[in-house]
Amino acid sequence: MLPILLLLLSPASAWIPVHDWESGNVTASVGESGQCVCHVYLPEITFPADRVEHMQQVSHDLILEVDIQMNKMISYVGTLEGYLKELSDLTVRVSMLESSADKYIKLDFELLRIELREFEVLVSQLKDSLNSTSPMFDSLYIEIRNMTLIVNQLETFDKSNLEVIRLEFAKLQKKLEECQTDHDVIKPDIGNCNRTGIMSIGKPMVVQLNAHLNAGYQYGGWGKDSKPVRGYESMYFYGAYTSYYIYDFYLYSNYENLILRSALKHHDLPSGWEGTGNNYIVHSNTIYYQHNTPFSMSKLNLTTAKYDYRVIPSASASFSYSYSPHQNMDFSADENGLWVMYATEASKGKIVIAKIDEKSFGIENEWSTTAYKQLAGNAFMACGVMYATRSVDLTTEEIFYAYDTRTNEEKHLSIHFSKFQEKYTNLHYNPTDQKLYMYNNGYYVSYNVRFDK
Repeated sequence: MLPILLLLLSPASAWIPVHDWESGNVTASVGESGQCVCHVYLPEITFPADRVEHMQQVSHDLILEVDIQMNKMISYVGTLEGYLKELSDLTVRVSMLESSADKYIKLDFELLRIELREFEVLVSQLKDSLNSTSPMFDSLYIEIRNMTLIVNQLETFDKSNLEVIRLEFAKLQKKLEECQTDHDVIKPDIGNCNRTGIMSIGKPMVVQLNAHLNAGYQYGGWGKDSKPVRGYESMYFYGAYTSYYIYDFYLYSNYENLILRSALKHHDLPSGWEGTGNNYIVHSNTIYYQHNTPFSMSKLNLTTAKYDYRVIPSASASFSYSYSPHQNMDFSADENGLWVMYATEASKGKIVIAKIDEKSFGIENEWSTTAYKQLAGNAFMACGVMYATRSVDLTTEEIFYAYDTRTNEEKHLSIHFSKFQEKYTNLHYNPTDQKLYMYNNGYYVSYNVRFDK
């Protein structure tokens, strides 16, 4: 330490008491001549500027961290306020259901349950992200669960009224379909084949998930009777399973009951009459499908429940469409009657078109094409012309080939149309409304068909 002389005072003018004292690095004493002397001791090292700079940086970082945490809290509060508002809206809707029996439909309950589940997930995610155990979250959980219980209880109160409202909802679905028809400006010339062929396919009309409400039922089909008998002009059919086997079919008296999943009849195929593949249709109140053993085409009369089958000796079980196995026989109906398509060993996997005699349930004529069955996604008949499809990409299908049985001429086409999902197992044309019906990975999908006149 280096002593520094700060002040010299004579005894007469000194205000400091005349004795030695020390305080920290400052000392005071009386010199040899009787004067007062003050000393200040300073460290020998230089001023620590680097430490000050470090402290300034630390202070700056702390300020930034505080700002970040404040913003998180503001965001947290804002998000929580948003959740509370959404929960308040749900509470109002549940109160409406409690107050009046005529203000709800089946869809309300389903949507409420879905929203409540999603809301609970969001609250859990927020809680985890903030690592918080606030009583606010516990309160939210309790309210969500209480509301779920109320929704479940309310749904059981008035089933009769609920069915009436659900029917109104089905009518709205029908109007949606009609709106799509109007949008596509389709004016079908039903029963007339005075045209050169298909010009384009309309946009997909995704009706809904299958009657099992299970996307796992990927293998199946749906549609209308292509030659309805009197009194069943509006009948629809549906059948599906988790694999390519066929065990049963459901019949619906009209479109509304299809939407409501209210089946008119349910046909279980008995042991020995099960089917494979999924390219079946309903024609003249009879379901035509591919039989298991023996490998053959089979039919079930929906009125008499009578079964019958016919073996086609040349048809092979070795060639299927590209989207799923065992689609060896593909049934189709158009303005000219009933058809079945298959491949043979002699054709080396190329599609053969066969016209079915409905009375004898036999084959009355055959046409050989150059379209390889295993490269096609599916095929259908319209006005005596076979159209084969294939995949372009995940969401696009293409009609790439046509064979006219009237002229024995074939064409290579490129008519694109959209798919709801990549794969489908049933595609057929219905001459009563000139639509394509597709069973697309568990969903009912339909298309309007435009013909070139």
